[in-house]
Amino acid sequence: MTRKSGILAGVAAGTLWAQSIRFADVTPGSGIEFRNAPSRTPEKYLIESMTGGVALLDFDGDGLLDVYFANGAALGSPMPAGARPAKDDPAHWNRLYRNLGRFRFEDVTERAGVRGSGYSMGAAAADFDGDGRADLLVTGLGGNALYRNTGGGVFEDVTAKAGVAGSGWTTGAAFLDYDKDGDLDLFIARYVEWSFERNPYCGERKAGMRAYCHPDQFAPAPHLLYRNNGKGVFEDVSTASGIAKAKGKGLGVIVGDTDGDGRPDIVVANDSFPQQLFHNRGDGTFEETGLGQGMAYDDDGHTFAGMGIDLADIDNDGWPDLFINALANQRYALFRNLKGLFEYASGPAGVGRATMAHSGWGARLADLDNDGWRDLFVAQGHVMDNIERTQPGVKYLEPPLVMRNTRGVFTDVSPGAGPVFTRPLAARGAAFGDLDNDGAVDAVLNCNDQPALVLRNQSQAGHWVMVRLEGGAGNRDGVGAVVRVVTAAGAQQAMASPAGSYLSSNDPRLHFGLGASTEIRLIEVRWPSGSVSRVEKPAADTVIRVKE
Repeated sequence: MTRKSGILAGVAAGTLWAQSIRFADVTPGSGIEFRNAPSRTPEKYLIESMTGGVALLDFDGDGLLDVYFANGAALGSPMPAGARPAKDDPAHWNRLYRNLGRFRFEDVTERAGVRGSGYSMGAAAADFDGDGRADLLVTGLGGNALYRNTGGGVFEDVTAKAGVAGSGWTTGAAFLDYDKDGDLDLFIARYVEWSFERNPYCGERKAGMRAYCHPDQFAPAPHLLYRNNGKGVFEDVSTASGIAKAKGKGLGVIVGDTDGDGRPDIVVANDSFPQQLFHNRGDGTFEETGLGQGMAYDDDGHTFAGMGIDLADIDNDGWPDLFINALANQRYALFRNLKGLFEYASGPAGVGRATMAHSGWGARLADLDNDGWRDLFVAQGHVMDNIERTQPGVKYLEPPLVMRNTRGVFTDVSPGAGPVFTRPLAARGAAFGDLDNDGAVDAVLNCNDQPALVLRNQSQAGHWVMVRLEGGAGNRDGVGAVVRVVTAAGAQQAMASPAGSYLSSNDPRLHFGLGASTEIRLIEVRWPSGSVSRVEKPAADTVIRVKE
C-alpha cells in the first residue's frame, strides 16, 4: 500500500492512521560505520557519560542532508595534571558523512578537515557568514571550534579569527538573529564548573562501586552569547546582554518566539536545575523569565534532569509548546503555551505516565505520519551505567520512544513502530530530517559507546510539504522566519531554526504534514526583517522554495 492510497483507505474506514508510524534501521549497508568512543575509565569522569551530538546539514549544496557526529577523545586513568584529551586515534575523530542518495553515505572527514580536537560534545550547523554554504560549530570540554565551509567539500577552522573559542564545558548551541540586524548570532550553553582535577569520588566506596557524580556536586556555569558583526567576526556580549547573569547547567538549547512579540527567545534545558527561558527584550538584552512564564519546574515545583528539548505547536493553536525530557522517575515535561505563559501538561497529554520509567536525551516534536499533528520521538538511556545495581527497576540501556499525537494527546506506539524500538541503547544526540527527500522525517542517533543508527521513516502516512527558505545576504536560511501553512483543515506554523534536541542540529527545512489535504491554500512567511512572502496554492508533496 502506498502512502497516498493508505490515507484514502484510512479515510474510508474512518480510522485514519490508527497505527502508522514505523521506522527501519538502515544503518547496515549505508556506509555509516561511526561508533561513539567516550573512553570510559574507572575514574568515572562525568563527561564520559554525556557525549555526543549529531548534525544534519547540506554542506555540498546538492539537496541531500549530510551527517556529522561529535565524538569523545582518549582519557587517561587518571588524567595527568594539565593534560588535554587526545583525538589522534581515528576512533576518536568526529565524522562527516556525505549523503550519496538512497541512504548511502561516504566518509569525507579527512578531506573536509573536520575531525576535530579535544573532547567534543555537540554540533550546530548554519550559514553564519551568508555565503550560501552551511558552516559547522562544535562544542566540547575546553571550548568550541567553528568551521567555515569554503566550498569544494572543504572546511577551514576559523575559531580564533571569529572569536568564538570560549572556555569551560560547552554543550548545546544555536544560531539566531537575536538583534534582527540580518546576520546570525550564536548562543552556546555551558554545563557545570567541572574539570578532571575536580572529580570527587561518588558512589559506594565500601562496596567498591564508583558512579558518575550528580550535577548537584558542581556549580552552575554562565552561558555564552556572541554577536555577529556581519564580517565573520563575533563579539562576546554574554555579560552586556544579561545572558551571563543567569547561570545554569545547560544541555539542550532551542530558539523560538514564546510570547508572540515577534522576537526570538532562547530556552535552555538544565540538568537538575531550574529550566531557563531567556526572554528577548528587543534592545539587545535578555531577561531570564523561566519561573515567571511557568516552565522552570515541574507541576510539583521540583527541578528535573533536563537534557533534550524542543519547541513546537502540538495543538495547532498558533503558539509553540515546550518539551523537555528527564531521567527515570521524573516524567518528561510537556508545557502547553497559553499565549506566552506555560502550563505543565504532561499528565493530561499522556506523556507523564508513559515516560515515568524512561530517561531521555535527543528529542523532537515532528509530524512522523504526516497527519497534521506533531508526534514525539525520544532517544533514550540512563546516564548511570551501573544504575541497575542501586535502582533495579531502572534500565541503563533503553529502546527509543515514539508517541503519536492525536489532537494534543500522545499515545506510546513504540511496540508497533519497528524492531529498533525494542533494541536497548545508550542513545544521546539525535537529529531529525528528511534524508531521502520523500516527505517523511527520518532520524539519526549518536549512541554513547555504541554504533550510531540511521532510521528511515517508513510510516504509512499522509500528504506533506517542506519549505526551503532563501533569506537575505546575512541569513540565507531565513533562521527566525515564521512559516504558516493553510489548508482546508486549518493552519499550522513554525519558526525556522535547526537547533534543538540534545546537542544536535536538525534539517533546516520546515516540514508540515497535511493529512488528507492535497490542496494548500497558502504558505505565508514572515521574515525577521518584517517583510512577508506569500505563495498561493502551491503543490503538495513537494519542497517549496520561498525567497525573501
